[in-house]
Amino acid sequence: MTSRSMTRLSPTQIATHPLFVLVLVMNTQTLFADESVPALGREQASGFARLALKGLSKEYPNKLDHVMSGAGDIKGPKALHPAFYGSYDWHSSVHGHWMLARLLHVFPALPEAEEIRTALNAHLTVENLKAEAEYFARKESTPFERPYGWAWLLKLAEELHGWDDPDAKRWSSALRPLSDVVATRYLEFFPKQTYAIRTGVHPNTAFGLAFAHDYAITVGDAQLRALVEERARSYFGSDTDAPARWEPSGADFFSPCLIEADLMRRVLPRAEFHTWFARFLPGAASGEPKSLFEPATVTDRSDPQLVHLDGLNLSRAWCLQSIAKALSDDDPTRVTLSKAAAEHAAAALGHVASGDYAGEHWLASFAVYLLTAPPAPK
Repeated sequence: MTSRSMTRLSPTQIATHPLFVLVLVMNTQTLFADESVPALGREQASGFARLALKGLSKEYPNKLDHVMSGAGDIKGPKALHPAFYGSYDWHSSVHGHWMLARLLHVFPALPEAEEIRTALNAHLTVENLKAEAEYFARKESTPFERPYGWAWLLKLAEELHGWDDPDAKRWSSALRPLSDVVATRYLEFFPKQTYAIRTGVHPNTAFGLAFAHDYAITVGDAQLRALVEERARSYFGSDTDAPARWEPSGADFFSPCLIEADLMRRVLPRAEFHTWFARFLPGAASGEPKSLFEPATVTDRSDPQLVHLDGLNLSRAWCLQSIAKALSDDDPTRVTLSKAAAEHAAAALGHVASGDYAGEHWLASFAVYLLTAPPAPK
């Protein structure tokens, strides 16, 4: 099948076509062999974009996280969240918007570029985002999307910040009141959180701090950066011999151990990180424990919890590769981590479009982050 004929297929057909999967896997292996070679081609980017565009305005099915204080709070998703009502839940909608912005930024001539701009213009309006910020201002919404949705909202703001594009400048300006609210939530909440949450799903503390750190560096928010670095050291600085043999849990989309290390390679100076990581995962050079370095098995991609493990393989891949890059060139652990990263990516990329909405509404965002996002600067 030719590249031209593939563009006429549905998003699911494109993203599951053997040619698409083969190119993704080859590109992923190239990424890990030579980071200067782009990992994601335009054709594959189009397949991911179509998946997101299909879900962005799909209001139902929808899994609301909504605390009601009275009968007046009984509303549908679009009434509650006029910007981020699609893609099954609020956080998936947010990182779907990030993914489309990221693809448009990296591939400005993408065939779906105009459709992406139309969708983002419709959703990221001043009025819509003002309503989203007002939702956060409700007393009942204090813990809303903490910290997973917060982190992705800041990742979206980071992507738009400084982008020399008229539409992106307008979206960034419209988003700023909401991103300011979320940044303030970090400053207000994390000094009160005494203990880290080390789960492999949404409440994970390390992931929430990692993306906030990226944002703080990009926009120059010194106060937020200082908070993240202090909290990271307080929560994780003394960790040794992580219980990685207990991973994965049955519904993980993060590795608690690797996502923690991915945070710490951001906030620690390189030499200090080397010492910390050697204590934290002492068996890493030999690929131990095996359960951490071998891709997870997914048995049912129509189950919204079991399909999390495809996301786990993708997030493990980005963590493993980023951690490897943070180690010294002569550290043998680099080879082990990079090999495991390639294996995890290859195991998951062919399943981003499974034909079932349980995974299709969110996995493409993880894939695009893996294949396009550079490590955060120190």
